[in-house]
Amino acid sequence: MLELHSHTTCSDGSLTPAELVEFAVAQGVRALAITDHDTMAGWDEAIATAKPLGLEIVPGLELSTVYNGRSMHILGFYPDAEKLRSPLQERVEGRKRRAAKMAEKLSNLGYPIELPDMSGAMAPGRPHIASALRKAGHVKSSNEAFDRFLKDDGPAYVPYEKFTAQEGIELLLSCGAVPVWAHPYIFRGGTVETILPELVEAGLMGLEVYHPTHSVSQTRKLEEYCQEYGLVMTGGSDYHGPRREKNPDFKDLNALAVSLDLLPPLKQAAATLGRRI
Repeated sequence: MLELHSHTTCSDGSLTPAELVEFAVAQGVRALAITDHDTMAGWDEAIATAKPLGLEIVPGLELSTVYNGRSMHILGFYPDAEKLRSPLQERVEGRKRRAAKMAEKLSNLGYPIELPDMSGAMAPGRPHIASALRKAGHVKSSNEAFDRFLKDDGPAYVPYEKFTAQEGIELLLSCGAVPVWAHPYIFRGGTVETILPELVEAGLMGLEVYHPTHSVSQTRKLEEYCQEYGLVMTGGSDYHGPRREKNPDFKDLNALAVSLDLLPPLKQAAATLGRRI
């Protein structure tokens, strides 16, 4: 009944914040984190929709960073929005520049696309480029777009602008947010065992233990790491909406049945940073 990882149309989800909240209530979710990529734009709409429905909104985001030249995502929970707003705007602008570079690469390859409207706080990502490729008739599916063009080291891939995981953790901590390594076993720039001590030294406070891509043995290992390092545990479906074409392994909202018991320790961690929840 706890969902600590979900996305809306403010980044690469297919439901608006209001639609996501309504669906979460219908699925039996009691507390829902809005964790769009590099933006807090969906919070206000989600909170306004959730209040009369009795759903608790956990304010968060998924920060895009780089470690060993590979994309690493750091979740941040309960940040001070005012402190984070300006740094995040630069991250969003960086995403827009990245999207434009990928579109330029595709055009040079002979596959021109029309970029989505990137005005406002919407944070564009590779799924938006994949959708544009599909709309232009260059591919039949988002999976094909990633396989042919957009995967890491693909011909149209453009890495994130330099922003290290350590810098991301430092930014979140400076804004009172609890930094949590998202889906650690998806990361391809090194092993969890070797990377985790360095991230903990940088200030990491938690691990996303429960995620659709983690095997039972990986989940148990992450639980052990949390015990060993004194980290909070989080979990969620990484829900992007009913269209899961990019990664069919991802589950429906609340499919992991993450326990609400994980929420109080997360709130306590935020309290140690001076956040009043």
